Amino acid sequence: MAASLKGNNRLSLAMERTGQWVFSQEIPTDVVVEVGEAKLSLHKFMLVAKSNYIRKMIMESNEADLTRIDLSDIPGGPEIFEKAAKFCYGVNFEITVHNVAALRCAAEYLQMTDKYCDGNLAGRTEDFLQQVALTSLSGAVVVLKSCEDLLPMAEELKIVQRCVDVASIKACHEANFPSRSPPNWWTEELSILDIGFFEKIIVAMKSRGSKSLTVASTLIAYTERTLRDLVRDHTGNGIKSSSSLESDDSDLRVRQRDLLEAIVALLPSERAALPINFLCCLLRSAIYLKSASSCKNELEKRISVILEHVTVDDLLVLSFTYDGERLLDLDSVRRIISGFVEKEKSVAVFNGGDFREVCSTAMQRVAKTVDAYLGEIATYGEFSISKFNGIANLVSKEARKVDDDLYRAIDIYLKAHPNLDEIEREKVCSVMDPLKLSYEARVHASQNKRLPVQIVLHALYYDQLKLRSGAEDPAHDAMSTRSQVQADVSLVRENEALRAELMKMKMYVSDMQKNSSAGGGGGGGGGKGLGGGPKKPTFFSSMSKTLGKLNPFRHGSKDTSHIDDGPAVDVTKPRRRRFSIS
Repeated sequence: MAASLKGNNRLSLAMERTGQWVFSQEIPTDVVVEVGEAKLSLHKFMLVAKSNYIRKMIMESNEADLTRIDLSDIPGGPEIFEKAAKFCYGVNFEITVHNVAALRCAAEYLQMTDKYCDGNLAGRTEDFLQQVALTSLSGAVVVLKSCEDLLPMAEELKIVQRCVDVASIKACHEANFPSRSPPNWWTEELSILDIGFFEKIIVAMKSRGSKSLTVASTLIAYTERTLRDLVRDHTGNGIKSSSSLESDDSDLRVRQRDLLEAIVALLPSERAALPINFLCCLLRSAIYLKSASSCKNELEKRISVILEHVTVDDLLVLSFTYDGERLLDLDSVRRIISGFVEKEKSVAVFNGGDFREVCSTAMQRVAKTVDAYLGEIATYGEFSISKFNGIANLVSKEARKVDDDLYRAIDIYLKAHPNLDEIEREKVCSVMDPLKLSYEARVHASQNKRLPVQIVLHALYYDQLKLRSGAEDPAHDAMSTRSQVQADVSLVRENEALRAELMKMKMYVSDMQKNSSAGGGGGGGGGKGLGGGPKKPTFFSSMSKTLGKLNPFRHGSKDTSHIDDGPAVDVTKPRRRRFSIS
């Protein structure tokens, strides 16, 4: 509304000014020129003297006396036609870098060329372009910006191409030999352009051999200006305040998606030219805008190449929505880490080494970052065990010298998910090697009630082994330690099963004693009935077989009379009672 009122005010002022210098001729007007909503009363002979287009319209008209001409299609609209009419009347006006392209197009439209009349408007504007506008980077960029509303005529007149050539040449020169401070001032100048013209300049700079870092800095400045809410604003306030983004197909989101995909297509071929935090911001924007898969895959590949420079904050940028309240799909993070691991494996094989034995410094750095990243996102309820283990297992265990950071992430996860059962907690802990914990971490693990029993036994047994061996870190006994701990855990479980069976046996014997005493008080008939029951020996024989299978010392002596588990239970007692009754 405000824009339309402002436009109407400009039209009224233009008509008022036009009326002043037209009526000053003291000759009645004989034609009305309509340009959109503006109507200007002018003289035919003044217009015909400079414009061959208007002369042809008057001569070819079927009307005997043409009094109305429609020029609504003229480039630049009413304001530019007013200046062209002033030129026809010989009234002075200022040609600037902002209006020279529109005046040149209007002169071509009205056929106000030097072929029709010497010193015409077309020649004047061409002189200004060559001598003033296209002598500097700023002037070329402003003229190019004004051409956005003058297509396709501005391209037909080669104005766009001349501006692109000048801007690209000046930009390459400024990148190598800065003429003012700050040295990258020219990147801000280029960022005012539409993506179509900006793309032309970047392509021209690449063809002139511009460095990848120069192109990268230009793209960063342009992206931060055109996608400010997506790239710079990490709080999500700018996103929430725009209700038009609620729909995936909103006009703003479609424009931003097209703009982002065009920027990604312009990235330099050297993948390490761009900082990784900028690439992470671009990828998060691509995920949010639901860009094409090719766009997201290109960004993921670029990030994986330089993943050793990633920080936890960079990975967190990829993991959360703009409001920071929920996790995004972590598939992008998994693909990035997996791509980096595959690259490291390829390098190790190419160098003739074994990736499982020797890990590069970059791989160890990434492993430490991934463990810290897991600790940051472990508190979110929608982070499942499979996703946690999936990301942790992407990094090989050989890449971790110590598992302290991974243990911290596991402890945070178990604390944030208190309803996990023993099996689920064991699954979470399966990604960690307890024997690679530092002494402080093992002490903490041995007292951690959230950990499953097996992990606690690992920590305790390893410390005992260290004390016996007197070594600082007996890595050579790691395999025997693991096997011994596994045997101990198995024995603990068998003992628990045996204890349960013994308790059942004890309860059954107690019931039998109660029944026997009750039967003895009732008479001898009860004893005869018990003696005639054929099922009693079958039960005790089956129980003896069960206890024999559960006996942890079944490979040694078969005498189990020395087992003491709480109150003494004589397992031979039922057999003696059977003989006495019979």
